[in-house]
Amino acid sequence: MFRQFFKPETIPGIALGINERNLRYVYARNNSEAFPLADDKILCKEALDEAGIACADTYGIIERIGDIPKVWASLQQYRRLAVKPAKGSGGGGIMILKKNDQDQWCTGGEVISDEQIFSHLARLVMGMYSFGTSDRVLIEQCIIPHFFFHEIYPAGVPDFRVILLDQKPAMAMLRLPTARSNGKANLHQGGLGIGIDMEAGELGYAYDGNAYHTVHPDSQAQILGRVIPHWAALLELSIQTAEAFPRLGYLGVDIVLDQELGPMIMEINVRPGLGIQLANRASLKQTLELRRK
Repeated sequence: MFRQFFKPETIPGIALGINERNLRYVYARNNSEAFPLADDKILCKEALDEAGIACADTYGIIERIGDIPKVWASLQQYRRLAVKPAKGSGGGGIMILKKNDQDQWCTGGEVISDEQIFSHLARLVMGMYSFGTSDRVLIEQCIIPHFFFHEIYPAGVPDFRVILLDQKPAMAMLRLPTARSNGKANLHQGGLGIGIDMEAGELGYAYDGNAYHTVHPDSQAQILGRVIPHWAALLELSIQTAEAFPRLGYLGVDIVLDQELGPMIMEINVRPGLGIQLANRASLKQTLELRRK
């Protein structure tokens, strides 16, 4: 049985805005010295590993452009890779690589050459997706999504976002890829934000940025009312993660659900987006204020 969590109000209220979020929660409840642990995926992974929190295995780290050939050569034993800029945000720069039956690397179903991969890795190191600053590249285990997601939409890697205040879950949503998002789950790239009944562990309505749906707009598979597998374990993992970062009292925890390994942490965020309110059709402001009392 998972620990107590705070159930969002179902009656719509005044939405939490960015300025209020920053003043009352991001900066008031978080120690700024701990921000790099959330903003840098490599530092975050190191902290998660040290705390024994389930997350994807790290296969390689590229610090400089000159490291690319050697690191790339060490990765050829794998058939699936996730490539990420350490300081990137919003899914920018992430590349999922898979080998086909001819042992060729592919991304998005298209064969990609080593030269093209090297070029992408170099752009990541130069900071193209990291606000113009030099960066490092994290190459890690590629999650195989749980069968639950294949029944709804088989492409991409969906993830859950849980927002916690003082180590207690306040609101959650599922981010699900669409054809428009090109396999990515990020909302601003066209993914769906799906509200979650946290007590029942059931999916609610799916929001696409314009309208709400009860089915996936591409597959037409039912979304509303589906029961989430491993929901109790997923919530417990979010709490354990928040406890592993005690200087961050307000954060978003992103969790993937692997086919064999179950819930695993993808990353944490000290400035979690506010679209979760639209996905849940509920006020995060109202929820957090009740939590503070």
